[in-house]
Amino acid sequence: MNIKKNKLVIIILSVVILLSVVYYFTTYSHKEVHETIAQEPVPIPKVWDFPVDSVKVDTFEVRKNQCLSDILTEMGVSLSSVDQLAKNAVGIFDVRRIKAGNNYYVVSRKDSSEPTHFVYEDNISDYFTFSLKDSMIVKKGQKSIDTTLCTFSGIIESSLWNTFIDNGANPNLCIALSDVFAWTVDFFGVQSGDRFKVIYDQYSVEGKFAGVGKIHTAQFESSGIVIPAFYFSANGQEGFFDDKGNSLKKAFLKAPLNFSRISSKFSNSRLHPVLKIRRPHHGVDYAAPTGTPVYSIGDGVVVKKTYQAGGGGNYLSIKHNSVYTSQYMHLSKFAKGVAAGTRVKQGQLIGYVGMTGLASGPHLDFRIYYNGSPVDPLKVETPPVEPISEANKANFIVVRDSLLKVLDTVKYPEVLLSKR
Repeated sequence: MNIKKNKLVIIILSVVILLSVVYYFTTYSHKEVHETIAQEPVPIPKVWDFPVDSVKVDTFEVRKNQCLSDILTEMGVSLSSVDQLAKNAVGIFDVRRIKAGNNYYVVSRKDSSEPTHFVYEDNISDYFTFSLKDSMIVKKGQKSIDTTLCTFSGIIESSLWNTFIDNGANPNLCIALSDVFAWTVDFFGVQSGDRFKVIYDQYSVEGKFAGVGKIHTAQFESSGIVIPAFYFSANGQEGFFDDKGNSLKKAFLKAPLNFSRISSKFSNSRLHPVLKIRRPHHGVDYAAPTGTPVYSIGDGVVVKKTYQAGGGGNYLSIKHNSVYTSQYMHLSKFAKGVAAGTRVKQGQLIGYVGMTGLASGPHLDFRIYYNGSPVDPLKVETPPVEPISEANKANFIVVRDSLLKVLDTVKYPEVLLSKR
C-alpha cells in the first residue's frame, strides 16, 4: 500500500511540475511577443511626406490659364505669402511651369480646415511641396520609380513605326530602337518581313507606366542579314556594339530625320514635279509633314545658310571634313542658333521640314557631296568609330554572351512567322 501511495504522490508532483514549466514558458513567450511588438511599431503609411493618419488631402486639377497665384489665393493664402513662396521656389521650381491638366493637392490637418501645404505634381514621379505656414519652405520630392526588364519583338509589314503602334507598344521605345540602329539600318528602306527584338528597362510609379529606360540589347534582321546591338560601358567606352565589338555608330547617320517616306531617289534624269521637265535630281526627297525636325547627319560646320527662291528655298550646307558636305533644302525654318560658321554635332537639330522654294509639297531634299560632286546619300558608306579596345575586350565578351542568352529567349510573333 505504501508503495502505491508513494507512486501516486510522485505522479501528482510530476504533473504539477510539468504544468508549472508549461505555464512559465507560455507566459514568458507572451511577454516576449508583447515586448517585441512594443519595440517594433508598425510604420504609419505616408502620402508624400505626411502621415496619412493625421492629414486630409483634397485633389484638384489645374484649370486652363490658371497660375500659382490664382490657386493659392483661392485657398485663402495672402498675396504677400504667395510672393514669398515664389521667391523661395527660385532654383527649385519655376512656378510659371504649372500646366493645365496636372493635379495639385491641398493638405490640411484632420482636425482643421486650414491648409498647411500645397503639393503640385509636375509629372508622374516628381512633385513639389509648398509649406503654407511660417517656414514657407519649397521642396522637390520624387516618388519611388520601379524598373522592370521588358522585351518586345515584331515583324514589319509597312513600317517600323506602324509595327509598334499596331501592337500597342510605346512610341518612345520605337524612337529609342531607331536611335540604336540609326547608323546601320535605313528605316526608309525597310521591307515587309524585316523583324526585330529588343530588351529594355521600363519605368513605373505606383504601378503606372512612367517611361522607357535604357535598351540593353536589340537585334534587327533584314533580308537574312542579322544586326545585333549590345550596350557596353567601361573604361571610357560607351555605346552599342555588334557581336564582334565594332561600334554601331558611324561618321554619318543613315538619314537626317525620323519616320517619313522616300518620295524621290537620287537620279540623273527625273521628271520635276513642278516644272514638268526632266533634269538631274542629285538628292533624296523625304516626304514628311511641315515642322518635322531635321538633324545633321554628322559633326561639322555650317558653311551656308541662305534662301534660294527658284530652287531650294531655305537651305543649309554643312561641311563635315575635307571631302564630305551635306545639304538640307526646302526647310520651313532653321533651328535656333544655327548660322553660317556654327559648329554642329551629329544628330543636332538644324531645321524643320517645309516646302519653301520650288516644291510641290512638304519634304526634305537631302544631298551629299564628295569632293564637290553629288553622290547618292543612300549608298554612302562611312567607317565606324573606334571598336572595343583590347583592354575592354574580355569584359565585353562576358557582357555580350550574357545578353545574347537573354536575347535568344525572345521569340518573334507566331502569327506572322508562317508568312515568312
